[in-house]
Amino acid sequence: MTTTLTPTWTAVCAVSDILPDTGVCARIDGRHVAIFRIGDDRFYAIDNVDPQSGASVLSRGLTGSLGGRTVVASPLYKNHFDLATGECLEAPQHSVRAHAVRVEGDRVLVALA
Repeated sequence: MTTTLTPTWTAVCAVSDILPDTGVCARIDGRHVAIFRIGDDRFYAIDNVDPQSGASVLSRGLTGSLGGRTVVASPLYKNHFDLATGECLEAPQHSVRAHAVRVEGDRVLVALA
């Protein structure tokens, strides 16, 4: 017997609560999650805790592009995290978890990985 888990989607904020090319932090089931809006219509979510410092700060990092990847730079150690995968480009052992994001109407929803 195969069991398929259906993701649990949590509404975290309104689309308008996230300015383009910035992030916000939400706490979902006790986990700190950074949700980013890139341009007007691309949304990403990764763990918000910087693995090197343990501080919940990735949502405050600067977003941009590096080597064709959409990234956020940690405000503390300046490591770059791929917003689609959570991979830390400088030190893969410091990668974070990426989460699914979708928009329904004017709400941003996240499903933890």
